[in-house]
Amino acid sequence: MSQIEISLRKGLPDYLRKLSKHYPREVWEKHSNFNDLTQFWLSRHVMFRELIKRLQQDSETIIDNASIIEGQLTYKKTLSRLTGFMLSQLHEHHNIEDHHYFPMLMPFDTDLQKGFDMLESDHQQLDKNIHNLAKITNELLTSLQTNQNIHQSVENLLIAQKKFEIFLDRHLSDEEELVVPIILEYGGPEI
Repeated sequence: MSQIEISLRKGLPDYLRKLSKHYPREVWEKHSNFNDLTQFWLSRHVMFRELIKRLQQDSETIIDNASIIEGQLTYKKTLSRLTGFMLSQLHEHHNIEDHHYFPMLMPFDTDLQKGFDMLESDHQQLDKNIHNLAKITNELLTSLQTNQNIHQSVENLLIAQKKFEIFLDRHLSDEEELVVPIILEYGGPEI
């Protein structure tokens, strides 16, 4: 496996930190090249992180209060709505990055091409993780519908949600630390 494989990374690899060393997170929003599009893009990342945390909290509440699972219409609706929204928005978000946003940024610093290759590989893994989380969510929704294996299905979903959060946070953090410094250094696309 490659050193840039997401499951092996503890952060953005050193050889891709060329610009992030000069632009730590604390200075991003104060920089003159930090624009509305960058702010919007980062706010989408915040939303994804908040959604997966909320979904985990809901699953933990159901596990902790097993007696309220039966007929839990609110949980079913919220789980279905929030998971569907998060996964469809993530899919759309990374497609826009791959086909529009990142191609506009790549020419600014060809030394960081390996970083964009890494992010593309992450996005391929993200597709697999999206499908897996959707599958496990649907299994729980079926269990809730049939009133069978509910507790085990919620536990399976919580495990999947936690794994998804770890993957997502690693990817988003590395993506931010690669992309935002490029924008700060060279300027970037505007809305």
